[in-house]
Formats: sequence, C-alpha cells, structure tokens
Amino acid sequence: MASETAFGRHHLPIRRPRVGADTPVDARDAVPPHPAAPLRPPAGAPNVLIILVDDMGFGGSSAFGGPCQMPAAERIAADGVKLTRFHTTALCSPSRQALMTGRNHHSAEMGALAEVATSFPGYTGVRPDDCATLAQVLKLNGYSTGMFGKHHQTPPWETSPSGPFDRWPTGEGFERFYGFIGGDTHQYTPALVDGTKPIEPPRTYEEGYHLSEDLVDQAIDWIGNLTSLTPDKPWFTYLAFGATHAPHHAPQSYLEAVRGAFDHGYDEERARIFARQKQLGVIPADAELTSPNAKIPSWDELTPADQRVGARLFEAYAAMARHMDDQVARLMDSLEEQGVLDDTLIFYILGDNGASAEAGAYGTFNEMAYQNNVLMTTADIEPHLDEVGTPASFNHVPSGWAQALNTPYQWSKIVASHWGGTRTGTIVRYPGKVPAGECRHQFTHLIDVVPTVLEYAGIPEPVSVNGVQQRPVEGTSFKYALEDAGAAERHITQYFEIAGNRGIYHQGWTAMTQHLLPWPDPDDQIPALTDDAWELYGPDDWTQAHDLASEMPEKLREMQDRFLIEGAKYNVLPIDDRERERFDPTIAGRPDLMGGRTRQVLRPGMSRLNENTVLNVKNRSFSVTARVQLDEGVTARGALIAQGGGFGGWSLYFAEGRLTYAHNFVGLETHSVRSDRVLTAGEHDIRLEFAYDGGGVGKGGTASLFYDDDRVASGRIERTVPGLFSFDEGLDVGLDSLDPVVADYGVERGVFSGSIAQVVIDTGDDAVSDPNLVLRTRYRRQ
Repeated sequence: MASETAFGRHHLPIRRPRVGADTPVDARDAVPPHPAAPLRPPAGAPNVLIILVDDMGFGGSSAFGGPCQMPAAERIAADGVKLTRFHTTALCSPSRQALMTGRNHHSAEMGALAEVATSFPGYTGVRPDDCATLAQVLKLNGYSTGMFGKHHQTPPWETSPSGPFDRWPTGEGFERFYGFIGGDTHQYTPALVDGTKPIEPPRTYEEGYHLSEDLVDQAIDWIGNLTSLTPDKPWFTYLAFGATHAPHHAPQSYLEAVRGAFDHGYDEERARIFARQKQLGVIPADAELTSPNAKIPSWDELTPADQRVGARLFEAYAAMARHMDDQVARLMDSLEEQGVLDDTLIFYILGDNGASAEAGAYGTFNEMAYQNNVLMTTADIEPHLDEVGTPASFNHVPSGWAQALNTPYQWSKIVASHWGGTRTGTIVRYPGKVPAGECRHQFTHLIDVVPTVLEYAGIPEPVSVNGVQQRPVEGTSFKYALEDAGAAERHITQYFEIAGNRGIYHQGWTAMTQHLLPWPDPDDQIPALTDDAWELYGPDDWTQAHDLASEMPEKLREMQDRFLIEGAKYNVLPIDDRERERFDPTIAGRPDLMGGRTRQVLRPGMSRLNENTVLNVKNRSFSVTARVQLDEGVTARGALIAQGGGFGGWSLYFAEGRLTYAHNFVGLETHSVRSDRVLTAGEHDIRLEFAYDGGGVGKGGTASLFYDDDRVASGRIERTVPGLFSFDEGLDVGLDSLDPVVADYGVERGVFSGSIAQVVIDTGDDAVSDPNLVLRTRYRRQ
C-alpha cells in the first residue's frame, strides 16, 4: 500500500498520506477521491498466538516427557518444532516483560517482581517508553491485538482507579484485555479486569466456573468476531494462563482422574521423566540426570503422612495442567473450524520459569503462608486433604515435586543460576514455514520471541514508536533455527539474574552461583554476594551435572568477568538480594501512592484496591473509623471494610448486629474481637483501634471497638500477617468481594446492610487515641 512504500514501517505510528481531492464549491460537482486503504501488515503476515503457561518446568508436560498429560501440547508438537534449549528469566514479572519487549528484563526495568520494585535503574518496575511491546508494534502495523489472562507487569501503585493506565495491557498495545493484573489469583473467584474495569466472575464454582475455561471462551469469541468482520486483518492473541501457578485448582472430575497416580513419589517420577525425555529426544541420549537437591528430603525419608499429603498436592497440579491444556485444545479446534489455524504462528511456552519450589519440603495449603515466611507442615495440611484443588484451598506442591517437574536439571523457579529455574519446554507451530515433528537444540530465550515474530510477519524492528527513539531489541530471531536444524547457533551470550542468583551463558559454557534459596528457610544464612561459590559447566554438559570450577579457575574467572560486563550493560547492577522487606515501599524506595500520608479517606463502594494503593496497616498501630447510618428495623450485617481474603486479611464488620474485628492469619487461624452490644438504629461513628505490640513483624496487638465514644469490646489478636495479604484480593469498602476474609457476614458478598458516609484509616502516631476523625458527609446507600 502507499503508506507502506512511501513512508515505511520503521517509525510508528505509520504516517498515512493525506488524500488530495477536487474542490469545487458544490460536492455534487466533485470527483470523490479513493479512500485510503486500511492499515494492514505486509502481505502474508500470519496471525500470532502466544500461549504462556505459568510455573511449569522443563519436565512438566507430557510433550517433554513429563507426568502432566497434555495432549494438545503433544498435538501442536506433532505439527511443529520443540525447542529444547529455550530459556526464561526464572521469575514471573521479569519473564513477561522480556517476552513482550524483546529486551532483557533489567533493560525493561523489571529486574524483580513488580510488587518489589525499587528506585534503582533496572528494578523500577516501570517499562520505559523506549522498550515498546510486541503488542504496540503489531497494532501500529495493522494487527488486531488481544490479551487474555495474567499480566503482572503493571506497577502496583498504578493499579488503582486513578491509574495512570499506560502500563495496563490496554496501554501497552492490547485493544482487548480480559484477565487479571497481579501475580496470581483464585481460579474460581478471580480478580478479573475487563479493559481497566474490575468485574465479578460471570459464574460461580457451583455453576461450573473456572478461570482457564473463561479465558479461552473470551479468546474464542474475540477471534471469531475478527474472523467474521475483518478476515483480511491478522490478529495477535496473547493467552497467559494463571495455571499452573498456585493455587492449583481443577474441576473435581480432573482431580478424580489422577487420584493415586503419583503415590510412587517424586524420586521415582524424576527417573521416569528422565527416561521418557531420552525417548522423545528432548535431551541427548548421553545426558546425565543431575544429583538430587541435598536440601530436599528424599521420598523415602518422608513419613507416610508426608507422602500422602505431598502426592495429593501434586495431583492437583497435574489435574490443573491437564484441564488447562484441554482449553488449549478447544481453542485449536475453534481456529480450525474458522479456517485460520494453519495461518497462525503459534508459540506454546510451557513455563514462564521453572516449576516452583517456594512452598518448601511439605508444600502448603495456602500459598500466602509462604509469601509471609510461614512454612506449613503436614499436620497443618492433612485435615484439609479433601479440599485440595477446591475453592477452599490455595494449595502448592512440595519442593520435591517441583524438582521432578524440572527434570533433568538442578533447582527451580527464582534460581536463575541453573537450568531448572530458567529452561522450559517451548513448541512452535506454523505449517508450511516450520517443519513438523522435529526438535531444535539451539540456545533460545524469551527475548528472542519478538524478533522471530517480526521476521515472520515481514515487519522491521521500529526505530521510533510514538516519537520515542527505541532501545534496540536485544533478542535474536530464531527463525533460522526453526527452518534449519543444523544452523549454527546465533544467540551465543546470555546473562541471568534474579535476587542474587546469577549466571552467564557464552558459547556453550555456563558459570553460575546459587545465592538465595527459593523457599523460606529461617536457618539459611545468605552469604555476601562477594562470598558466593561459583560453578562452571562445559559445552558438552547438557544438564550441568559436572562442576569444573576447581579444575578450570581461569575459565571461571573469564566467565565471571563476562557476567559483570553483561550486568553493567543491561542495568543488573547493583544486585539486590533483599526479599520480603521490599514489599514495604518505604524500604524499597519505589513510588508510594500515599505520598507519606498517614490518613486516608475511603468512599463506599470502593473495591479491589491493591495493597500498594492504600495505607499499609501491617506491623503497626492503626485505627479505622466509619460513619454509618442504620435504619429502624434493620439488623447491621456485612463489612464496613475488608482487606485481603480467605487466605489472609482482615475485616471490620457486623455479624447479627454485633461489631467484629477479625484478622485472618494466612488461613491458618482467625483471631477476632466482637461486641456483645447490638448496634441500634441511627447515625454512629464506628471505630477500631489496633495497638500493635511492636518488636518485629507479624506480631500481635490489642483491638478495641467503639460505638461513638463507647468502648464496646477489647481483646487480643495474637498474630498478624507480616508481609502480604494477597497479590490480587484488594481492599473493599462496604462489602467483601471475591473470596471473603470471614464466612459469617450473614449477607451475600458481605454487603453492609446500612449506609456508609466514609471510612477513614489512620496510621499516625495518634491513631489509637482520637475517636473523632471522621468528617460528617452525606450518606450513600450500598
């Protein structure tokens, strides 16, 4: 088209030519100009579908020899190519930023989770404008663009209704977004967002709802509309499942289908996976299985109860993987029915990092427990065994099962130093362009996906986007490898770093150091970065089984120097190994929406406010004051304010007329204080004062409840959540949406039965001494 030939695609948006026209006074006498052709990609550009699985290791899927039966992955692999040396960053947000920008995660300012961003370059969590996303580039070249599922790239302080929305999916080039913004979500009551608007799930668990099904339903509908209305216009669909990240939720029929299938244990399963991988050719015949992790107990060391609980937890993981893959099959069938399947370049990326061992040796019934450095025991989990995989759980596998899922490699998610944390199976399908049923063994990485897509689409890497000069794409297209198994490797150098776990790949050699454990361990002594022990592996050591560091110190030094050079080039330095303390913005130094305020006025109906967009009430004294009105004959029920959910949070609410403060400690126990006095009709100031014990984080305190100036209850809260209530369950005023903090509201969704003028949170020095903080404003009925 004229715009393409005359103005090119290197500067986006493409400058469209102005149309000249005959201009007599009367339009009836004019010769109408031909309308400008609609913007389209170059002829022959494919549809693009990227499917991203969460937290699945190299040995997870049956397509790569794993125990999770995934027939859709096998079907796609039979029609395409398996990449056997495909790499990630080892963690959620960084991998997703790298995938969407084609730049290293530190270059794109996502050196860690978005929730623990700092002010250091490389770690700010704010994607710079000179790193445009694949969605932006394709959209500005004439593609339709849609995203469905997990984003986890928006700076948390930008997730409130105040925005800004530049780094929400719809601000990053996606014309359609349906999914969730945070790091994980409950699969039956997810924190859904449509565009930029929080919404409720369309159905309930009892009605057969599951997030994976919903995401694929939405994708199918969206693509179907495009196929009907603009069949000549290619589309880009990014389908990022919440599966198989915790919580591992699957429909009951899927859970029952795998019951007892893994009672042989993770050590035996690891050996079976290794044998199947050799049969499939995804590892060489002479590859060696790495030694078991000394910090993970062997299956035989576990008690029968440990084994029973661990196997049940893994059953839920395997069931979730199969259920997710079945939804991929539905999508493939829909594309085939619409006649567009073979016109679509498909990437099925089986893990944004290795499988997660974060829950420790015994797993957990509640992921939010280990996020707060609380490791559950078998005794904690066993009473809930029949609830695993259901809405009552937020379950996660033991570390030994994660090790099996990362077969044949060492370590797991977060450990960017070893292939168990970074190497995941990936499949590419594009009939007629990509061979069928083959493997490719060249080194590839998430940052290589963007240039590969652009090369197949015939679209150049942009020089500028929206007037901003672009940082060059740092990945290497692997189109060459897909088309030629014998082609020399082109991506020859790659650094890795997450939380001090770091390494370097160069021309087949790897040097790395495991600095930080991937699970909470109060006994683990984290060394100084300069004291880390480095390992060295040669080009012929596929699995990193033989450490050559002591034999080849000069080669190790050369590789360490190369890591420092790459680290300086891509904003890795200074390395930051702080973990949960960075959840506190005052420690991290990232932007704080509260701006130093100690008092926040919240309005009725405000809902799903992320922890980074409200005052932090953890590990301190605070007060909450609500001005309410209760009509005659109405019993006070429901939440005045609730934060978090059933797996960690707190609520100030009424149960059968009695004011109650409840603190849910990571789903293990709920401490509450309740008034004996029923609230009467009329206007009232309802107040909670929480006097924190101090002396560290997660301590207890005394909760006092007031009706106007009258203290109506006081009592102890023995333990409090120290670090994080939830990634996606926010703060609600006048209700408790999604998964409730407590079960005794006596009203659906905890909607308050009276009227609320406002709710005030105060964390100042006098928060527990002044009962008259609320300004009088008019009421709003809930």
